[in-house]
Amino acid sequence: MATTPAPHPQAPPKPTWDPRDPVRPLLRPTIRIRLTLLYGGMFLIAGILLLSIIYLFTAQALSDSTSQLPFKVVNGTVQPTTSWCRLPESPTGDQLNDAVTLCLRHQSDLALDDLLRRSLFALLGLSIIAFAFGYAMAGRVLSPLGRITRTARQVAGSDLSRRIELDGPDDELKELADTFDEMLDRLERAFTAQQRFVANASHELRTPLAINRTLLEVHLSDPGAPVELHQLGKTLLATNERSEQLVEGLLLLARSDNQIIERKPVDLAEVAERGVDQVHAEAEAKGVEIRGERAPAVVQGNGVLLERIALNLLQNAVRYNVPEGGWVEVTTEAKDGQAVLVVSNTGPVVPAYEIDNLFEPFRRLRQERTGSDKGVGLGLSIARSVARAHGGRIIAEPREGGGLVMRVTLPI
Repeated sequence: MATTPAPHPQAPPKPTWDPRDPVRPLLRPTIRIRLTLLYGGMFLIAGILLLSIIYLFTAQALSDSTSQLPFKVVNGTVQPTTSWCRLPESPTGDQLNDAVTLCLRHQSDLALDDLLRRSLFALLGLSIIAFAFGYAMAGRVLSPLGRITRTARQVAGSDLSRRIELDGPDDELKELADTFDEMLDRLERAFTAQQRFVANASHELRTPLAINRTLLEVHLSDPGAPVELHQLGKTLLATNERSEQLVEGLLLLARSDNQIIERKPVDLAEVAERGVDQVHAEAEAKGVEIRGERAPAVVQGNGVLLERIALNLLQNAVRYNVPEGGWVEVTTEAKDGQAVLVVSNTGPVVPAYEIDNLFEPFRRLRQERTGSDKGVGLGLSIARSVARAHGGRIIAEPREGGGLVMRVTLPI
């Protein structure tokens, strides 16, 4: 039976214009043209208003200067009408002309000073109005950038389903938003395909591993089996169990990379207590003391996944500890609007430059994790993925004297 080939993913749309075209961008309603028209028009309107105001002030000053002369003629005698206009008594013709000229010049200076003062006040008022109007218009023009930024922040929180879907003129911002949406589509498809592959592979591997475990347990239950075969069965059973843990870890890692949709109140103190109960027997066998005060710290999230964080951190703290006199301290608290889970332990000295390697899958200090019998090498990777899915983070710091301090911070 012939199979239909899978359709190729659609390529992102090509730009509707060529930036190298010297004619087309000039005919397109670009941001540059809109801002040029906007601020050019604002400048023109402000200049017209300022010119009109100055014209009115000048006309008023001229009207006042001509209607109120600093002197008057009474019975053929020129007399001053202001205190600053001084005319000589019994002046000659030249003396009277010079005195009148000085009075008129002084009145013109007063009119110019008043015009300058009024013009400065008008300029100040227009500047305030222009800045306020320009700020509002710039915010309106650049508002799509804010929308793109908010969507990018939501996507950064592992919500790849968000889209900008910007409406408006076909300018640079809309093209940027459309390209960003296309990129998000491809990223979402890639992440979904990756998680589906890991989940399907994990499910497919569960069945043969379960069958192997059942067959090995049946053979081990046979009392007549040779000792060599019995020992080989135990070794194979341990290897099979390790493979099952690896598959479960991969499946959990694939699930925890998604954002948590359904959230419920979860107390980190209770989560930590459950983790302590599960590792208590192993800690006693290794002589490791578990201590610490756990205050209530309620967050919104998935209790099973959050319990996995505490369990993985506690298992690592117990298994990678000193041979004698070791301890693990587990504390929880609510501080500054965040819930904090801290797991500290004694152990070997950890170089600071090796901290980032601890969170990589199948990696541990100076060696591959797959070469160790202490775990499958996914514990801290799962813990980091779960913390990110809850909008939090996990930080590892070397402890003075040896060991680590693992700090998990989650929003309340």
